[in-house]
Amino acid sequence: MSDGTPIQKSFSPWKRWGFGLDLVIRTALVLVVVVMVNYLGGRWYQRYYLNSSTRIDLSPRTVGLLKSITNEVKVTLFYDHDHPLYTSISALLNEYRDANPHFHVATVDYLRDAGAAEKIKIDYKNHLAGVTNKNLIIFDCDGRVKIVNGNGLAEYMLEQVPNETEREFRRKPTAFLGEKMFSSALLTVTSPKPLKAYYLTNHGEHRLNGTEEAGYLTFNSVLEQNYIRVETLSLLGTNTVPGDCNLLIIAGPTAPLGDAEREKIDDYLHQGGRLFALLNFASLARPTGLEKVLAGWGVEAGDSTLTDPNNTTGHSDLIALDFSDHPIVNPLIGSPLHLVLPRAMSRLNVGNPPADAPRVEELAFTSPAATAGNGGARTPRRFSLAVAVEKGRVPGVITDRGSTRLVAVGDSQFLDNQMIESACNKDFLGYAINWLLERTQLMQGLGPRPIKEFRLTMTKSQMRATRWILLAGMPGAVLLFGGLVWLRRRT
Repeated sequence: MSDGTPIQKSFSPWKRWGFGLDLVIRTALVLVVVVMVNYLGGRWYQRYYLNSSTRIDLSPRTVGLLKSITNEVKVTLFYDHDHPLYTSISALLNEYRDANPHFHVATVDYLRDAGAAEKIKIDYKNHLAGVTNKNLIIFDCDGRVKIVNGNGLAEYMLEQVPNETEREFRRKPTAFLGEKMFSSALLTVTSPKPLKAYYLTNHGEHRLNGTEEAGYLTFNSVLEQNYIRVETLSLLGTNTVPGDCNLLIIAGPTAPLGDAEREKIDDYLHQGGRLFALLNFASLARPTGLEKVLAGWGVEAGDSTLTDPNNTTGHSDLIALDFSDHPIVNPLIGSPLHLVLPRAMSRLNVGNPPADAPRVEELAFTSPAATAGNGGARTPRRFSLAVAVEKGRVPGVITDRGSTRLVAVGDSQFLDNQMIESACNKDFLGYAINWLLERTQLMQGLGPRPIKEFRLTMTKSQMRATRWILLAGMPGAVLLFGGLVWLRRRT
């Protein structure tokens, strides 16, 4: 019963208001800290990897390309999430997105999200016509679309699967080509139009689309990956170098160029043209006339092949390990360039060159033990194998091409189908053409990434023991521990 004493309230109205205000202030402070941490994390963050095999570092070339992009790029990963390459592709695209805020990534699993998959098919129906593969990466920038087929994102090799009953093989992935393919697609959709290169013919040059060992099909594909469209060109008759020529390529001519052809090439260079000239030993007995054009730009082509006993794997090849610091070969320092019976290609010695003379820089060199000529009869010395030439605008000459640039190499076989994959030959090609075209953001290396695969081989008895541990041992241990806790509480 109550004794009449008034019951005092636990909290006065002022205390209740104080507790409420304290709760609001604490909640607001927590929200402020969360927002601040997210803001700082979005702008300045460092990602740490517990396992080096999961780390994906973009190449300097890709980083340079991404920094040059200011338009919005949308990438749709139209892929089965259970595909073995999905995780690698998604992680790589996220690195692209983190490097440029204009790069946006959306993922659509066509097996689990039929509605989103159908919308993608409708949005890109004009571009998906004839595409049979379902695993795709779609790059879209201002209506320019490039689709990367998932089937071409890895290199494979056949590997025998351990099997006690019959021989079985599987395709084992060995290299991931994602960055190479994605950067090429990105360059395609962000460039207003492809650059155009013309490939000189009718003088015994390497066949541009030839699939034989001496063909230049792979050479052509490298240019296409750099968003350069290549067409063949004849300078016979009244033909001249077209006005839309961004790069003229002369690769391994074995027959002489006519006087009119040489004049047209020289006129093109004086108008600010770009030339990639590749000579070889086959033209030593019968000069092509291109040697005279090069001499006019301060380049001397050797009149015999070079041999280097210190840097060779046989009797006809030469490995260059010494490079200058020119942008074309600076990334190659520490890597070999593999040539076949090269001619020397060096700076022409001129007594008193004029002030506006072309600037000639030698790029790659033999060792001091190299000799020129058959049998090594001449004194051993160091030879230059390639040169880069640059000359600014000619005063009084109006041209849209800019400054003249030229790269000349004393070998053309090192870039044919048989040799282009050797050493860093393909990298040299990429650096050379992008320097000629003044695309400095692409003047870095980019190649396949090795795929590391971890496999666990177990015998039948080991598999049976593992199955019992996973299906019975671990759940049984949990039940036993729970039973012990229950018995403990009962007592």
